[in-house]
Amino acid sequence: MKTPQLALSILLSFLLLLLLSTSSQAQTPKCSVQDQGSTLEVFHIYSPCSPFRPSTPPLSWEESILQMQEKDQARLQFLSSLVVRRSVVPVASGRQIIQSPTYILRAKIGTPPQTLLMAMDTSNDAAWVPCSGCVGCPSSVAFASAQSTTYKNLPCNSPQCSQVSNPTCGGWACLFNMTYGSSTIAANLSQDTFTLAADPIPNYTFGCIQKATGSSLPPQGLLGLGRGPLSLLSQSQNLYKSTFSYCLPSFKSLNFSGSLRLGPTGQPLRIKYTPLLKNPRRSSLYYVNLVAIRVGRKIVDIPPSAFAFNPTTGSGTIFDSGTVFTRLVAPAYTAVRDEFRRRVGRNLTVTSLGGFDTCYSVPIVVPTLTFMFSGMNVTLPADNLLIHSTAGSITCLAMAESPGDLNSVLNVIANMQQQNHRVLYDVPNSRLGVARELCS
Repeated sequence: MKTPQLALSILLSFLLLLLLSTSSQAQTPKCSVQDQGSTLEVFHIYSPCSPFRPSTPPLSWEESILQMQEKDQARLQFLSSLVVRRSVVPVASGRQIIQSPTYILRAKIGTPPQTLLMAMDTSNDAAWVPCSGCVGCPSSVAFASAQSTTYKNLPCNSPQCSQVSNPTCGGWACLFNMTYGSSTIAANLSQDTFTLAADPIPNYTFGCIQKATGSSLPPQGLLGLGRGPLSLLSQSQNLYKSTFSYCLPSFKSLNFSGSLRLGPTGQPLRIKYTPLLKNPRRSSLYYVNLVAIRVGRKIVDIPPSAFAFNPTTGSGTIFDSGTVFTRLVAPAYTAVRDEFRRRVGRNLTVTSLGGFDTCYSVPIVVPTLTFMFSGMNVTLPADNLLIHSTAGSITCLAMAESPGDLNSVLNVIANMQQQNHRVLYDVPNSRLGVARELCS
């Protein structure tokens, strides 16, 4: 007969094994989760579920932050070029313009469907993917158009051909060239069935890339969530009613995935909105009216011109899914930074890291920061405000001044400040909503 001590020992051993098993399962990402209904899983480009995660040893924390800043600088140059409709962006000597969309989703293209991991981008319209035989495309995974029974090239006289940049005629078929960051692409304008989650969208117009140069392209293509005629919103208007929301997981928790929810069904009911503003010069960008910023309980003294929306110059404030760290024009950023430093403690030593000029090497008490939009306040917790080194020895305010060399007029509410929020784009009612949500 077993003694009580032996039975207790066996029970404790079993519980320990169960705990270890559960713990290891919790740390193992579920990469094969099926998208359901009209909701797609969204994951970070460097998450364990992503084939684009670097196989080489990871960068140090400082190196990774500096690399993200460099890519953000390039992203802002790209956004500035959209505002003034320049196809070529002036850049500082030796610096590449590289865009780096941070979040990807699964899309199925063709019949039978072929799965590609496409980057989502709210500041672009068109969709495009690398196609078989593409010269210079960055991924070995490409869409095999010849294997799809529903694929077709669009002719030069199709209405869509006039909606792409730099269209040309290759015989009867519509071809186009475009610039994306430091890359250029040449593509056939094509149509096929796009399936997002459980929703097939027949005759979806996209670019089938035949040739690419440069290092900026998302490896398996891009899905544009802007407001232009070739965007997902325009092409699926009957299905999704020009409405979508996303919840972006924190990039500190790379195992976790967020979601892209398409259509009005299932969107949050308890959510505050601010009006979307229209800029005819760049109708795709999601402009909002930022009126003030509060640090702690104090509304910071910022000249109204720093936030003023002007369609002619492109100035104002946009929400963007592709920029990592929020950028504010100089008068706004300086005022916010100075009040943040004052609240944290004037006697503490402030250091810098790359473009971040408000870093501390001791623990700090963090004030809240509130973006005050027309009709909506968004108060950010510390997780959306600070970046910490792996060892916890350095903490920085995760915002920066808009790059001065761009003569920048844009304030950009970026994806780190959007993480763990549900951001709802309701285009028919011309409004954008934000609500707290644990995306992971």
